[in-house]
This record gives sequence, C-alpha cells and structure tokens, in this order.
Amino acid sequence: MRGEAYPPHRDFFDEEVLHLVATGTLAFMRNLRPGSDFDPRRFRANFYIDTGDEADGFVEDRWLEGVLAIGQQVRIVGMRPAIRCAMTTHPQPELPHDVNILRTAWQYHEAYVGVFAAVGAPGRVRLNDPVILVS
Repeated sequence: MRGEAYPPHRDFFDEEVLHLVATGTLAFMRNLRPGSDFDPRRFRANFYIDTGDEADGFVEDRWLEGVLAIGQQVRIVGMRPAIRCAMTTHPQPELPHDVNILRTAWQYHEAYVGVFAAVGAPGRVRLNDPVILVS
C-alpha cells in the first residue's frame, strides 16, 4: 500500500477498536419493527452482551459513563454511541435486504445501535464470562 492509511476506494470501515451490542437492544428493536429481522450479524459487533431479551430500550445507553468488566481481567472503557450505516440493511446469507433496520435505528435512536469502545485492561475473554458495569 506504500504509505497509504487506507486503500483509495475503501467505502466501508469500522470506526473503533470495539463494537458492543446488547441482546436487549435487539429485542427492543424487534418490538419496534416486528416485520424486520434484527439478527446480530447485521451489526458486525465484536461482542454481543447477553442482557436477556427484555425489550427495555437501548440498553447500552446505561453504559456510556461507565466501565464494563468482562471476566476477571478485561475492562472496556471510553464507550460512546455507535452510529450505524447502510451496511446493516445489506443482504447476507439467510438475511434479506431490509432498509427498515437502519430506518428503525434512525427513527428511534438517531441511528445509534450499541457502543464503540476501547480496551482499558487487556486479557482473555471466554464464552459466558460475566459482564458487569463496574462504574
């Protein structure tokens, strides 16, 4: 690439190191637009945090000022709302094109779904590690 930061025609990119989405947020969005499939694959997150399927708003909003502990070592910091783009509407294996995915995010949450974040303390993450909002 000879010193270029990005390939010259790169159209889609991830904005931050981490993207986290709560299962409760996806459940909430399903209730807002029952005809659409808010499958986690549409959002390309690094982590899907199991907050249950109770549709209680955009769960990640409660994390914005805090630190998430994942397991014994990992700390997630610097969380801010993750704005989503048209990639969420594109067809994927077993998922049809659906403009209502992004339309719902725009209509109810200014296109934010999940949070972007950084690693405050590194470590190993294992499936089913507890996730706790520590501050």
